[in-house]
Amino acid sequence: MDGKSPRNKKPGDHNLKQQQLDQYRVSNIGKPMTTQEGKKKSQDQDQLKAGVRGPTLRQDYEFLEKMSHFNHEEIPERVVHARGYSAHGEFECYQSMKHVTKAGFLQEPGKKTPLTVRFSTVQGAKGSYDTARDLRCKGVKLYTEEGNVDLTTIAMPVLINQDAMKFPDAMHAYQSKQDDDIPTASGAHDTFWDYVANNHEALHMVLWIMSDRGILRSYRMMESWSINTYLFINDQEKATFVRYVWKPVLGVHSLLQDEALKIGGLDPDFHRRDLREAIDKGAFPEYELGVQLISMEDEFKYEFDVLDPAKFWPEELVPVQIIGKLTLNRNIDNYFTESEQVAFNPANVVPGIDFSNDPVLQGRLMAYRDTQQHRLGSANYVELPINRPLCPFHNNQRRGYMRERIDVDQVNYHENSLANNTPYTTPPEEGGYKYYPKKVEGHVIRARSKSFEDFFSQPRIFWLSLTPIEKQHTIEGLSYQLGKVKSKSVRQQNVNLLVNVDKELANIIADNIGVDRPSGSNVSVSTRYPSLSQASTPSYAFTQKVGVLIANGFNGNEVKNTLNLLKQYGVFVVIISNKLGNVTGDDGTRIKVDETFITTSPYLVDSLYIVGGDRKNDEKLSPDIMKYFRVAYEHYKPIGVATTGRSYVQTLESNNLAGVVFAANNSDFGKDFVTAIAQQRFWDRK
Repeated sequence: MDGKSPRNKKPGDHNLKQQQLDQYRVSNIGKPMTTQEGKKKSQDQDQLKAGVRGPTLRQDYEFLEKMSHFNHEEIPERVVHARGYSAHGEFECYQSMKHVTKAGFLQEPGKKTPLTVRFSTVQGAKGSYDTARDLRCKGVKLYTEEGNVDLTTIAMPVLINQDAMKFPDAMHAYQSKQDDDIPTASGAHDTFWDYVANNHEALHMVLWIMSDRGILRSYRMMESWSINTYLFINDQEKATFVRYVWKPVLGVHSLLQDEALKIGGLDPDFHRRDLREAIDKGAFPEYELGVQLISMEDEFKYEFDVLDPAKFWPEELVPVQIIGKLTLNRNIDNYFTESEQVAFNPANVVPGIDFSNDPVLQGRLMAYRDTQQHRLGSANYVELPINRPLCPFHNNQRRGYMRERIDVDQVNYHENSLANNTPYTTPPEEGGYKYYPKKVEGHVIRARSKSFEDFFSQPRIFWLSLTPIEKQHTIEGLSYQLGKVKSKSVRQQNVNLLVNVDKELANIIADNIGVDRPSGSNVSVSTRYPSLSQASTPSYAFTQKVGVLIANGFNGNEVKNTLNLLKQYGVFVVIISNKLGNVTGDDGTRIKVDETFITTSPYLVDSLYIVGGDRKNDEKLSPDIMKYFRVAYEHYKPIGVATTGRSYVQTLESNNLAGVVFAANNSDFGKDFVTAIAQQRFWDRK
């Protein structure tokens, strides 16, 4: 069809959702310029004037259309999750879950369902930066045959509040201050920490954010949980409590605080660029879907309340069953239409999935549609291509801003004779949605269950489950954030709160931020769960980014062999030199330079391969390589050293060169370097 994109086939084009979106994809390349109504333009440079130096004329409709459209191009920003990025993919079911749910997309092993994912931070505006220490979210819109299923998850298994009524308070405190709109994308200020000190339910999630979990290496390495408790319903109408978790196949990995801060300035788009680059290279991000199931009969079996969103379900007590895999295999074509306009709502479920009495989930079921309608300007936002379900939808709703569909029937009310009472309702046994008839009783009351009131046991379990290096990073996060708080009273209150988690932790923080050590002690809990530590996560060399520092005169044969091996293992290679163009080896090998020492940074790569070259330009080359080496070494990154790069690495009594692999006299250098890249950090380095 004329005007449709002539693009080459992309991964995921067999996907039914992509075929649906193809109806709306348009390429403007090679086409004549027109107005919105199709009138061809002969000039688009100047306004219509009375003479070349005269005033402009009110009749210039083309200028009015162009400028007024520009003036209205932006829609209201999301109140939270404003900064985000999307990709397309599919979900493949591993095993039938029909014993616990009748949801169609979970019935057959091998069944594939198209989807769109949006990753986001919470605090910062659209113009903030990706690597801020923050809670991160992952919204998954599954376009199932029974309707859309929106599965919204966050990068930690606990939430900052226990009731949706508190969510506006938490976000008001977390976002930038009222007076100066500072800071951007950070909770390192008085109002947020004042909120934490005076709302103890917030402490648990805050500890997670202050840990390595708050500064992810990549969206591709992000574990995320549903937080809320849903219900699975099978065809016998038996209900089971369920929570979801997405586990990245690449494992869960993080930046160091110093790296996150530096990268925020060097490349604010670090995470979205990383996601897009991986998909473009065919290294499709993968996440396995796990479910934790608790029978209705076991609702009160555990020390935590299964409905409390500020508590996790320990995997050691409630095992995670892996039931499928999400693969992101196609980048978006248009950020606005496919990411900014995508609208999630946890109320979007299909038969077989229902809602528990989780008080945060109950509030979200009401809040999401309202905010999407406000942000996108109309209740008809579901008609936007990215939100449109694959299955047909029919109802009696009409009109409203930007109504797209043309309903040709004249009857738009239920219980009618003129249209034979259609559209008709569907009995549950034929696929109609039926809410689970859970028993409800009690007095009408504004109150919270006393079973939610243990604010410190699980935070202490989380703290005890961290490795020493993870604890040190968490201390650094707390010290940095609380150190930014101006009110000494607020700093003291938070230390007095932290003592409930761990006495030693609170004392260290108190010393670091200039307040008194607290009295009291931590709760008497000694439980540890290995699943809470990132030390138990898998790690691979695959898609790790290696910066190759190189100049003319390198050992051609050695470098070619190393680069080929890195590529075999799926390592991303960035060639860095002092200028763009090509570098030439001693055997005539030519390698294209991707970046210069000025245009990139050691903070933007996961490891280094120091090659160097001949010594002719060493006076200029040496300071750059030494700078890159120093930063990588101080951040515990793997470093490979070619035979021509040995002089750039100094062996001193003060360092042990852990994780530094040398090519000289090492026939297994390539494999040893790949092994080091896979390890990613060498915490025993001195």
